[in-house]
This record gives sequence, structure tokens and C-alpha cells, in this order.
Amino acid sequence: MSRPSDPEAARSPRMAGFFAGVMRRQLARQFRAVRIARPGLPALDPARPVMVVTNHPSWWDPAVFIALHDRLFPGRTGFGPIEAAMLEKYPFMARIGLFGVEEGSRGAAGFLRVAGRIVSRPDRVLWITAQGRFADPRERPLALRPGAAHLMARHPDLVALPLVLEYPFWSEKRPEALLRFGAPLAARAGEPVAALAARLEAALTETCDGLAARAVARDASAFDMVLGGARGTGGVYGLWQRGRAVLTGRRFVPDHGEEG
Repeated sequence: MSRPSDPEAARSPRMAGFFAGVMRRQLARQFRAVRIARPGLPALDPARPVMVVTNHPSWWDPAVFIALHDRLFPGRTGFGPIEAAMLEKYPFMARIGLFGVEEGSRGAAGFLRVAGRIVSRPDRVLWITAQGRFADPRERPLALRPGAAHLMARHPDLVALPLVLEYPFWSEKRPEALLRFGAPLAARAGEPVAALAARLEAALTETCDGLAARAVARDASAFDMVLGGARGTGGVYGLWQRGRAVLTGRRFVPDHGEEG
């Protein structure tokens, strides 16, 4: 099995930028919009490294991270763990900042070692799907894996930034990609890892609950659109909409409902 290598040496800024563009185009084709709940990204200390701690509702999560990293964190280089088997299957992912982690205690030790090197610099962002598995965004408890808390305990300068995602269907043919940030937190002096892990899970749960309420409300005005996607229903209904607009002299609006 492959072991964690040096992700900083393997990463190619050109490849990372190219792949981010590919992911933005994919998101624009598959989603109505990518939206971040207001007030958006909280203020972060540029002198401290950041670990974005997220839930994991979908296959799309890493694509969202890759597509938005440069827009959210200009000047910071992004990295993230991935299953070692996946990295062996798709070795190009090392070129965009992903590093392999094995299962079990050996993998946990490797993660802490490699991630620790990454977050030793303030101009770094580590993205972690802390549940370590796909899970419905309304599932409680979140049951986060302990790696994030252990990393924070070892690196007290590290700031954890909760981020949660949902992909609900609203009134259009394509789903929305919704994001919400929580308040940053860091380890306290002498805080046991178990207490830190509980505090981190509570913060992520609160952020999930807040996004769930906004998703249910279907109010686009509660979000800022960071990436516009494909509009309209398409097919026969889309042709009917367009024809009706022409016959009545109205401006053609491809959306099924009102856009906030």
C-alpha cells in the first residue's frame, strides 16, 4: 500500500488551477447555482493556518472545495486527504494537493504526520470531510472522526473553520449547492482531545442546523451566489416557456420560479 508522501512537493500550481477550472465548469453544468449563506466567510487571522472541517453529504463535496478554494482563500495553498487506494487509482490527484491516507492506526499516524507538516505554515488550508464517510446532511449525531481534534491539539495555532454543504432541489430542474460557514475555533490551553472533539462536533452540528433551516426556507436572498449554473427546465416545457414569451412580448426568463 502507498504511504503518505510529500504533498507540497507533489502539488503543481498549474495542474491545480486547471483542475479548479474543470470543476467550476462541471458545477455550472450540473447545478442551478452554488450559494454561500450570509454573512459568508468569517474573518481569519492570516498568521494562522486553517483547517476547513466539513460534513460529507455527497460525491460533489471535493469538487466544490477544489472549485472554490482560490476564490475563498487567495494566497493560501490548499491540501486534503484522500483514501490511499483512490490516490493509487488516480495518481494525478497528488498534483492538485491530495495526499493518500491508509485505514487503521497506521493511516491515522500517517495523516497526523503529513497534515502536521502542512499546517506548520500559516499560508496553508487543509480541507477535511470530518465524518470520513457519506452521510445525509440531517443525520445526527454527525459522528466525526477524531483526526481533526488530534491535529488541533498537536498544533495549537491551527484554526478550525466549520463548513457544511447541502444539495437540495428547489423550484428548478437542477439542484442547488448550498454552503454555510460556522464560527472559527481553536484548541484551548490544556484542553483534553475528547473535549475539543466534542466542541468541534457541536460547532459543526450548529452550522448544519442553520443551513438546514435556510434550505427548507428556499429563500435565495439568504445566500450570496458564488457560481451561477445552468438555468431553465429545458425540453418541451422550456420550448413552451420561450414560445409564450415571444407571443406575449415578454422577456424570456428560463427559470421556473423567481430568482432571489
